[in-house]
Amino acid sequence: MVLAVSATTLMGSGVAFAQDTSSDQDSTTTLDRIEVTGSRIPRAEIENEQPIITISRAQIEEQGFSSVADILQNLTSAGSPAISRADALSSGESVGGYYIDLRNLGANRTLVLLNGKRLGVDTNGLQDLSQVPMSAIERIEVLKDGASSIYGSDAIAGVVNVITRRNFEGAEFNGYIGAFDEGEAKQNYSVTLGASNDRGGITVSAEYAKDDPVYGKNREFSKYGNSPDLPYDGWSLVSQNGLWLGNVNDAGDFTDPSCASGLCTLDKGSDPRNPANYHDITAAEQANANEQMMVQTGIERKSLFTSAYYDITDTIRFTTDIGYNRRTTDQQIAGYPGQYYYGLVSADSYFNPNPTAGDAYWLRRFWEVPRTTQSQLDTFRVTLGLEGTLEFGEDRLWNWDVGFLSNENTVNKTGRGDAYLPSLQASIGPSFYNAETGRVECGTAANPIPFGGAYGAGECMPFNPFLPYGEAGDGSLGDTALQTYLFPEYHDHGKTKTTDYTANLAGTLFSLPAGDLGLAVGIEHRREQGRFVPDAVNQTAQSTGLPATTTAGSYELDEAYVELEIPVLADVPGAKELTFNVASRYSDYSNFGDTINNKFQMRWRPMDGLLVRATYADGFRAPAINDLYGGTGGSYEFYTDPCAVGQPGNGGAACTAAGVPADYVQIGQAGAPCTTYPCQTGYQFTNGSNPNLTAEMATSKTAGIVWSPNFADGLSFSLDWYNVKIEQSIVSDSVDNILRDCYVAGVTSRCEGIVRNADGVITDMFYGLTNAGGTETEGYDFGVNYRMPETSFGQFTINWQSSYVSKYDTLADNAPETRWEGNVGYPGVFRVRSNLGVNWEMGDYSISYMARYYSGMKEGCTTDVRKPCDTPDHLDVYGAADPLNYTGSNTFSDLQFSVKLPWNATASLGANNIFDHAGPQMFSQPNSSFAYYGGFDIGRFWYMKYQQRF
Repeated sequence: MVLAVSATTLMGSGVAFAQDTSSDQDSTTTLDRIEVTGSRIPRAEIENEQPIITISRAQIEEQGFSSVADILQNLTSAGSPAISRADALSSGESVGGYYIDLRNLGANRTLVLLNGKRLGVDTNGLQDLSQVPMSAIERIEVLKDGASSIYGSDAIAGVVNVITRRNFEGAEFNGYIGAFDEGEAKQNYSVTLGASNDRGGITVSAEYAKDDPVYGKNREFSKYGNSPDLPYDGWSLVSQNGLWLGNVNDAGDFTDPSCASGLCTLDKGSDPRNPANYHDITAAEQANANEQMMVQTGIERKSLFTSAYYDITDTIRFTTDIGYNRRTTDQQIAGYPGQYYYGLVSADSYFNPNPTAGDAYWLRRFWEVPRTTQSQLDTFRVTLGLEGTLEFGEDRLWNWDVGFLSNENTVNKTGRGDAYLPSLQASIGPSFYNAETGRVECGTAANPIPFGGAYGAGECMPFNPFLPYGEAGDGSLGDTALQTYLFPEYHDHGKTKTTDYTANLAGTLFSLPAGDLGLAVGIEHRREQGRFVPDAVNQTAQSTGLPATTTAGSYELDEAYVELEIPVLADVPGAKELTFNVASRYSDYSNFGDTINNKFQMRWRPMDGLLVRATYADGFRAPAINDLYGGTGGSYEFYTDPCAVGQPGNGGAACTAAGVPADYVQIGQAGAPCTTYPCQTGYQFTNGSNPNLTAEMATSKTAGIVWSPNFADGLSFSLDWYNVKIEQSIVSDSVDNILRDCYVAGVTSRCEGIVRNADGVITDMFYGLTNAGGTETEGYDFGVNYRMPETSFGQFTINWQSSYVSKYDTLADNAPETRWEGNVGYPGVFRVRSNLGVNWEMGDYSISYMARYYSGMKEGCTTDVRKPCDTPDHLDVYGAADPLNYTGSNTFSDLQFSVKLPWNATASLGANNIFDHAGPQMFSQPNSSFAYYGGFDIGRFWYMKYQQRF
């Protein structure tokens, strides 16, 4: 039997079966794989049918990036993920991974596939791209359209399909090494081996990659605090020099400390027990936490990926992918800001500056022991499949496949730097000087506590929080034994597993005048399991770290889909082609119920070289395990209290009803009045999950044209409009949104869970998850590709891709009083992003240049010493004051030079951000822990690459 050209689909990927006919009757079938992202129906013409960007291996090699996520992050349609490597203060299971966020709709609303199959998720529903080795990639296809009717949950913003090499022959070595001007290095080494015969083939890729961490002290935008132009701005009163705030006796009588301000720090080199040795803390003695924080986390990856196939018969093929990846991420933030909240220095402590006045209030950042977290993620992935063809009637071939996927992630996190509260409280309790041992010990002379660092064994070591960093003496935190006593290691453990079974059938039912009527049907059963267990100390809130409880749960789902390809017109005046594609998917979840999602697509080619395409699609995202079954957690939030002096709710009815005095000033850390906003609270707020969540629902619409003019070979234009609206979105209420809705918009239901003390200070809040949000975004994508004719001075290729966002509105709560808010122009939601790439080739030489453009940004601001507001009179959607500041646009330039060497090798030298451009100061710290947008380059990066083929 001779198979002319046919195809089959496996998890949305087509496989073309073509037999090489010859006189040898025993000749075997040659199978060539064709991937089709976004459809399960095979067809000969697939180019430009949908808004898909394809990044080939050659294009990957022209760039100076060492991870899949870095390449995808430079797409103009990509936003900055909520958890980025620039956000050192992020915590939890997902920290340390690489994520992609299309249209700024959230990384959990972009579906990631590996060879057409789901990548696997953590309990937060995030898909970590770090498990995909660069060396194994053949190409990446990005579908910028909703595809829930084809793939199910999560495909709201689009689909990223990473397709690996399958028919590789020989051997290849790749080496990559580079460094920033400041010295932090990156390296990547890989080996790929491949072999095949008449019946099968195997490709194996092994890769090692490592990125050094980048510290805030080594970048201009972070080393000084918030700004080099504003000395000490952003520095913290809770410093490594320690503070004495006064004393209180058992009767509640407060005694001021010795200095005038009440914020007293010790004179260097003096006796901390003498109250006369303290002075008012100066700005220079506060803590610049950025000195100890990472601007970009360090990461190390070890990957092994194998792809193989074997033709069991001429029409049946066995396929498998097996992958293992270990990703280790190092994270560091400044030492914990310890405070009297956890216990006062006892009146019976040897270190109390004024013991007769009672217990002493103290503040001391634990500078000697920065908070560090090492996250190790092990991923083991196996896919197994059978695929083949069946013949029904004359020349009517149907393609089938059955598949199995198992993707298991195991994460182990080791943290240090948070004090163990029983040890801390004992260390600042009663203590005395033991003349026999010549040291200060816990307890009293009459009832001493054994000296040592094993608290569980009844031992204790005293701590003097008034002794500054770098000062030696009894109770100094510079003592490594005391560090061991106060700061043990904490261990979190988690495991998630995705198990998937699929079966698909695709072919043509019959022929119509305009072509074959195509049909694809399939079923899928998937199970998601997840568990994340924080350290027992954090579960019982016995450390200075954020409390957290166990997340554990699972759900199953059954799905069935049908897709039809309906050709209506072909080769008639005004319609070289008119085709409709419709699809519907039924999903039944064990946790929230069922949903049906449909897609309607049109393709119209009025003439050669011109395509008009449009899509209307339903979409959904199922709640993740952590959304449903996550425990409670805590955080110290940055927010602006609307009831404070100078804010829009001050003196208003809602604030007055809550008992807030008219002269109330928002209080930040260390109990000090806030002077800049948003301001970080000194009280821990609580957040949690919701087992009653339902799926998020979405609709997406696209329409576009693709034009390849006849007068210029190699030139094409594309213009696409898109609109995506998400309703019932799962939102974790922000503190600012709750406070604004309660005290400014007057939504009384939003006031529940806000706890204030008699002075008006918010001491506790709960902000959980709810199906109450919404997002709508709209815009245009424009692309130009031109491969110019080859000339005597080489060949040029131009690729220009731009995205324009005309709308990005969000709804924090679906209460009638809550209004949609526009976000276009805020960091991450750029009005315009544009990439212009120019490549020149001549013989063995090539030069690639890319300019990455970002339009200006805006952020909320205050008319203080930080920066004057450009528009101080701006009002928000509720008519409240909302002053804004605007920044200019930014362009980063990349350059690479490559040469092919005679011994079948290629060498490259290049630089990312070759002009060392830096973005503006952004005091709102967008997608970052610093006054700088986390999606921007952080310096000039030089690199060298070498590829050797055998």
